[in-house]
Amino acid sequence: MPMYDALYARQSIEKKDSISVESQLAYCRYETHGETCMEYTDRGFSGKDTNRPGFENMMNDIRAGKIKRVIVYKLDRISRSILDFANMMEIFQKYHVEFVSSTEKFDTSTPIGRAMLNICIVFAQLERETIQKRVTDAYYARCKRGFYMGGRIPYGYRLTNTVIDNIRTSMYEEVPEESEQLKLIYSMYADTDNSLGDIVRYLNEHQIKNLRGANWNTARISEMLRNPVYVQADIDVYQFFQSQGANIYNPASDFTGYNACYLYKGTVSTSRKQSDLSDKEIVLAKGFISSKTWLACRIRCLNNRQSTKTCKPKNSWLGS
Repeated sequence: MPMYDALYARQSIEKKDSISVESQLAYCRYETHGETCMEYTDRGFSGKDTNRPGFENMMNDIRAGKIKRVIVYKLDRISRSILDFANMMEIFQKYHVEFVSSTEKFDTSTPIGRAMLNICIVFAQLERETIQKRVTDAYYARCKRGFYMGGRIPYGYRLTNTVIDNIRTSMYEEVPEESEQLKLIYSMYADTDNSLGDIVRYLNEHQIKNLRGANWNTARISEMLRNPVYVQADIDVYQFFQSQGANIYNPASDFTGYNACYLYKGTVSTSRKQSDLSDKEIVLAKGFISSKTWLACRIRCLNNRQSTKTCKPKNSWLGS
């Protein structure tokens, strides 16, 4: 069976400062010196893993004994993961496949060449992880400064355009009709004589409709009652989150009774620990439910396991 060179090219997204798939292949063809070759490409795929159709087709052809050498424009075009690269090289060695980086001049037939490849893949992964951390840090910083960070807008609010630190962004603005419904719900649940079911029945009997077209139910109301985005956060709210082990970004002096709270990160599971606030990030927003009423409802949710079991929470309370 004749064997041929395999040229592999990948581009995650097309942008001005990135080399195109066509240009990568042109570099690779030079290494073949006119010999027969097959081309494998992946457009729009990241190099963080190997779940790429072009890459998988090439590996299948290697296992079938069709390929003698793999040529890439640059090492990070084929892999940015140390583990994936190591697994790939094991397969190359098993099927006696050579590996060439056309711009980095690696020769896997020598020990020093293999060592250099391993060093480069370490730095490729380090670069990817550094980029990911910069993106995460930037998101976190924007959140702390009050920028709208996407996601479903909580019931009771709408988005309005604003400018923060000379940057155009959005912020929450109270919707009076919806906030009045929420104030009623909170005041009813703060009265321990009322259950979630009682509140749903009252809303239905008095034809108080959800203004976004959804039906009122105990799960929906339970979710709203646990959402800190509604509370007018004062020092009592600060002490509550502090007692629950939350990481509070703002100092206690910022809890003036005007701002609400935004739960920045962490998920609320559906287990017994679904109300666990430890290690969650709390950032101030803007609210309209008094701290006394909100705390009464929130503490009741914490103490009443049955009420928390009625809801399958979203990824964060802000997702209401």
